[in-house]
Amino acid sequence: MVPSKESLSFQAMVLVNTGTDFESKNINGISHFLEHMCFKGTKKRPSNLEITQVLDNVGGSYNAFTSDEITGYWAKVAAKDKDLALDIVSDIYLNSQFPEKEIEKEKGVIIEEINMYRDIPQHYIWDLWHKLLYGNQPAGWSTLGVKQNIKKFRRENFLKYHLNQYRSKSTLVVISGNFQKKEIIEKIKNGFENMSQGERQNKIRTKEKQNRPQVLLEEKKTDQAHLLLGVRGINLFDKRRYALDILDAVFDGGMSGILFQTVREKLGAAYYISSIVSYNSDYGFWAVKAGIDNNRLETILEAILKEWKRLKISLLAPKEITKAKNYLYGKIALSMENVHEVANDLSYQELLKKKIETPQEYLQNIKKVTAYDLRKVARDLLIPRHLNLTLISPYKNKEKLVKLLKNNF
Repeated sequence: MVPSKESLSFQAMVLVNTGTDFESKNINGISHFLEHMCFKGTKKRPSNLEITQVLDNVGGSYNAFTSDEITGYWAKVAAKDKDLALDIVSDIYLNSQFPEKEIEKEKGVIIEEINMYRDIPQHYIWDLWHKLLYGNQPAGWSTLGVKQNIKKFRRENFLKYHLNQYRSKSTLVVISGNFQKKEIIEKIKNGFENMSQGERQNKIRTKEKQNRPQVLLEEKKTDQAHLLLGVRGINLFDKRRYALDILDAVFDGGMSGILFQTVREKLGAAYYISSIVSYNSDYGFWAVKAGIDNNRLETILEAILKEWKRLKISLLAPKEITKAKNYLYGKIALSMENVHEVANDLSYQELLKKKIETPQEYLQNIKKVTAYDLRKVARDLLIPRHLNLTLISPYKNKEKLVKLLKNNF
């Protein structure tokens, strides 16, 4: 719970520790499909309209999401409507009926969502990335699933998955905004008293194995080459993540960061470019995402690899480190202005790590990182055999790209 007497709003969110990483091959996509179905009717509110209209009538915001390890449902309303938000979120979470007729209709929606993401390179590149790194295991599969699975799902599949995964010990209720703690605790107890007790079914641990650079090329007629270039990283329990966060801030600390200055300002070869650090419970990665000039693909890749290589060879200058740390301090400070963002961050930690690190504790750990720590993490992670590149482009010579990765790192 993250209360704020100054806030005019109230948010109720329910998270469950399940997602794509918990699926088997024959039900890949069910976590996301089930999330859609939770808005299709409950015992109390038998239709989608009866769920959404009451929130629309009070100007509420509401949605749901599915990721590798978390599925979530939330509603944000004016503080006076907090009872309504909590009631609806608990209702769709616990009492969705999954009517067969609605399942059949929603199959068409999901299939079109798959088609849409395949047509958007900035989104589809992520499916290719996970496929390249993790292959034929849950971490390598699309959250949306595959069309063959979507077409065959029946009501019993949703009932079984919901029963197995949506359980008390895998569920976290998150409240933020303007509320009275004692009052809201009683309402949560009443709203979730009929939840299935116990543990959800566990995920299979992700296997990581890579002995040489890898390239996954999707040949497509595009005006821009869309790419993800990166390395295998660390999980969210690894203490090296403080150093990696600083390295990432050096690399992509806004418009003055290395990436933006090198690729966009100096070379003028990209509109969007950024780096991403991802931490899951048992795997992670560090990657650069960009849309670049097709004709300058090799030049851009060499430039990015050159800058990464510098992080391994040389100690960063004190002013670079100070700038990166200040960047992280500022980002934390800005995020803490929004009570709901604070709640989101703390809840992810609680659900996945079972332990909360406060922003102050995080910044203290950031402060302790030295130039030697940074170089060591760069050397640990930025190794040639762990390089990966996914690319959507008319470019055809995959072997040349593999050779480029080997020779420039």
